[in-house]
Amino acid sequence: MSGVQIVQRELTPEEMEAINTGFDTLCKEEDVALESTERMGFVALKEGSLIGGLSGLAHKNGEQYSGWFHLTDLFVVKEHRNRGIGSNLLYEMEEKGKELGIHNIWLWTSGPGALRFYDRHGYTQFAEMEAWYSNGSSRIGLRKTIHMMVPLSQSINH
Repeated sequence: MSGVQIVQRELTPEEMEAINTGFDTLCKEEDVALESTERMGFVALKEGSLIGGLSGLAHKNGEQYSGWFHLTDLFVVKEHRNRGIGSNLLYEMEEKGKELGIHNIWLWTSGPGALRFYDRHGYTQFAEMEAWYSNGSSRIGLRKTIHMMVPLSQSINH
């Protein structure tokens, strides 16, 4: 590393572009489609006001969905919790995901209430980062495989 200097600072937009171009070139060299994400969102409204929302990133390889969705946000206003709104938001996202060919969902969460909620919906833990939050609680990685519905006429062997 003769003559190389390592400096801690923010990268310039031009430097960030050079790094991204480098990754794109590497993908092409390794015959891997370029990765991108597409944000999807769902909102729960009552009398025109937001009472809940879900947002996340559908991952793509080239023009095709990769089969993975990163659920980044799911929130219901406190006064409207425990009424099925979060479950309905999650259900709508999973159904839309199936339409797009998404079959795996992953997320980060914490807290016993959130863990119980996702457990009821079939999510399982794949990672834990201990003492992530200032109160000492962990950040938990959860995932779920969603299955495509096969029409009955296609599932019967003749």
